[in-house]
Amino acid sequence: MDAEPTDDTAPLPTDTPSICVFCGARKGFDPAHAELARQTGRAIASRGWRLVFGGGSVGLMGEVAQGALDAGGPVLGIIPEALMARELAHRGVTDLRIVADMSVRKQQMVEVSDAFIALPGGFGTLDELFEVLTLRQTRYHAKPVRLLDPDGYYDRLIAMCEGFVEAGFVSAAHLGLVRREREIDTVLDGLFTAQA
Repeated sequence: MDAEPTDDTAPLPTDTPSICVFCGARKGFDPAHAELARQTGRAIASRGWRLVFGGGSVGLMGEVAQGALDAGGPVLGIIPEALMARELAHRGVTDLRIVADMSVRKQQMVEVSDAFIALPGGFGTLDELFEVLTLRQTRYHAKPVRLLDPDGYYDRLIAMCEGFVEAGFVSAAHLGLVRREREIDTVLDGLFTAQA
């Protein structure tokens, strides 16, 4: 039986909040997604918060990191050894951690982050998103999880998850553990109790 969720707003961390962003290692075909990633990085940095991301310099990952760096914010990249060449590690970040594999990357992201935001992406983004959702559902953490989705990119994913509820595999309360927002400031304003 699934554990029942608790309140979805986490208390404001006592030090600089770390916001983990999951997103594609490709830019995709819609230029608006790259702009969304840059805006997300800038918005996190403008609040004096730290960006945590997958460590790559390519795709939306590179855009979100560069947006935060251009705004003067601290950026932590976590990248597996096997992806160093393929994702071209971002050497300009404040802190770059090279880890053994994808599992360690996700584990460290969960440990160091205070909240999670998913932008458009593919299999890797969904893997990271569902990892933190499952850990949230089973109470391994109580950190907020958000989808930043101004253009309906995740409509089909939400519909699939609603199908899980209809089929009896996920409770409606647990479906509510991930919230979808259209604007980055709305996401960031609502992450922690002090900003709510």
